[in-house]
Amino acid sequence: MANKNMSLEKTKMPEQAPDVRNKNFEEVALGYTAEMAVEEANRCLGCKNMPCVSGCPVNVQIPQFIALVAEGKFEEGYQKIAETSTLPAICGRVCPQENQCEGKCIRGIKGESVAIGRLERFCADWHMEHSTEKPKKVPSNGHKVAVLGAGPASLTCASDLVQMGYDVTMLEAFHAAGGVLIYGIPEFRLPKAIVAKEVENLEAMGVNIQTNVVVGKSVSIEELKEEGYEAIFIGTGAGLPSFMGIEGENLNGVFSANEYLTRINLMKAYDGKHDTPIFHAKKVAVVGGGNVAMDAARCAKRMGADVSIVYRRGLEELPARKEEVHHAMEEGIDFKVLNNPVKILGNEEGWVTGMEVVKMELGEPDASGRRRPIPVEGSDYVLDVDCVIMALGTSPNPILKKSTNGLETNKKGCISADENGKTSLEGVYAGGDAVTGAATVILAMGAGKTAAKSIDEYIKSKN
Repeated sequence: MANKNMSLEKTKMPEQAPDVRNKNFEEVALGYTAEMAVEEANRCLGCKNMPCVSGCPVNVQIPQFIALVAEGKFEEGYQKIAETSTLPAICGRVCPQENQCEGKCIRGIKGESVAIGRLERFCADWHMEHSTEKPKKVPSNGHKVAVLGAGPASLTCASDLVQMGYDVTMLEAFHAAGGVLIYGIPEFRLPKAIVAKEVENLEAMGVNIQTNVVVGKSVSIEELKEEGYEAIFIGTGAGLPSFMGIEGENLNGVFSANEYLTRINLMKAYDGKHDTPIFHAKKVAVVGGGNVAMDAARCAKRMGADVSIVYRRGLEELPARKEEVHHAMEEGIDFKVLNNPVKILGNEEGWVTGMEVVKMELGEPDASGRRRPIPVEGSDYVLDVDCVIMALGTSPNPILKKSTNGLETNKKGCISADENGKTSLEGVYAGGDAVTGAATVILAMGAGKTAAKSIDEYIKSKN
């Protein structure tokens, strides 16, 4: 093995220049070369107690796969990741590694952690480019399972179940599988061809994917049981947007981030070859400070608008990934922190003409432990905008709850499930954002894995 690389800094990843990328939808980060990957892999100390693994919701064997990369065994590195993770090319791009595996890395104590996410992405991309082998179908065990939704939790659950021999049918409301991976995360962060490839692999393994099926409208959970499905997994995500309840939210030019991103990402409004209607605004305010707010703001910038992010706390309190905030700032997005909307202004025709905003200051910590934002009296001013995008979080769509007797939910509308994914209904399991509310791709994947194991045990116990 090569000598250890004791650099305190990660090997830099090439990326498009900010003033170039903020006008296109091509991927921002360009990925490691083989030489860069080997160089970065040699920063890993191969710790015996592997603290990084404890930070990964799907328990990727991180030191082992990195050791293989260090030896130039890139395909073997990919296979090691694939033992526990269904979607390495996706996780390598969108996981908040800084709060998970990389957050526990020993190298992070006196410098930057090992770039685990970048190495995972490298292995997955290498595999996609060089491997011609199609996934193999596992012989059927004769038992049927329905998976509702086609986002990260469902894709993972379906993948694990089909590999155990189950006949899996996936029912997706949209016209394409992928869930938040295709409607929520922009092309410049996660190319849709990568998601399509993962979906193709699932189909090659034998998963039957049916799109344009809204469970609760097209078919009910009770009907699925009558059709012979012995267990059902609900991974329908959290697609119901939140609003502030302020005056002017019904004006033309006010969007939920969900709708705006769906039009751009899933329906490709940025591409002239598609005739998806979208509002071409000149000045956009995105309200919120999470990853979805960053995605919406960066999309609006690429659509030609001047963009401001309006967030009621300070820069330090922004919940979005630091990398996303950094990229947004580089791309010329204005951060109006310690500001909160009070009212959206409009003209007689019902279109947005501005937004009244009040300045905030941080007071004592609230129940979440973050300092509570307090309005500064007399500090109101009007922001000149013709479009407002609300990125304030989402909750599960209530259709399923309303159409299913006995399915328990909490006060936020999230499905109640125990640590094994079991819901209040016999043979029905749930996981991902439908249970937690909007969270991360990898946490949803972890829930999908857990539920698949529980479903397998449940069906075996009945037969």
